[in-house]
Amino acid sequence: MEGGAEVLLSTAYFPPIDYVSRIYRARTAYVEQWDNFQKQTFRSRCRILAADGPVDLVLPVQRFEKNHKTLIMDTKVDYSVPWVLKHERAFEAAYNSSAYFPYFREALFSILDSKPEFLLDLNMKILEKLLELSRIQCDLRLTSDFTAESPAGVQDMRKFISPKNPSWKEECMKKEKAYFQVFSSRFSFVPCLSFIDILSNEGADCIGKL
Repeated sequence: MEGGAEVLLSTAYFPPIDYVSRIYRARTAYVEQWDNFQKQTFRSRCRILAADGPVDLVLPVQRFEKNHKTLIMDTKVDYSVPWVLKHERAFEAAYNSSAYFPYFREALFSILDSKPEFLLDLNMKILEKLLELSRIQCDLRLTSDFTAESPAGVQDMRKFISPKNPSWKEECMKKEKAYFQVFSSRFSFVPCLSFIDILSNEGADCIGKL
């Protein structure tokens, strides 16, 4: 673990490399559980590198009434459509030929196959496993209440790390260190991907490039 800062993050499904990098450099990482679910965010999507280029994998959540806001802690995953199988096949197609994915494939798929009822539970189990596999140690906590303002002394990344934020994408492109990617022969280095990409290709040594 490096640094001593505290960081505040929204929950994320197979979070981006930058998300995990900020946890790696923090003394304590807080995951927000009192904000509202928002579509088109990393709360329910991730980006991987497939044979044809970057692909977004989106998991469905149970519909709620129009104009009704649902807290992240109350948001339920929708398993009425076979998205788990679709995502597992996408991960396999993208990373089965990588150096490390075959070794932790079952550990991650067992989380998906267990079908946690709530989105927050699913995301936290995935995050904890990714940190374990990469040997990243951090005091990981859920928030105890909600504050719209950034808490004093805490790096608030809840809105910044977002697929809809061009400033975040620009920062990732500038600061992410290149590493070998499965389809490097087809594409130049692709930044802003899920942490599963660098972990699959670099294993626990990936922390040297965070």
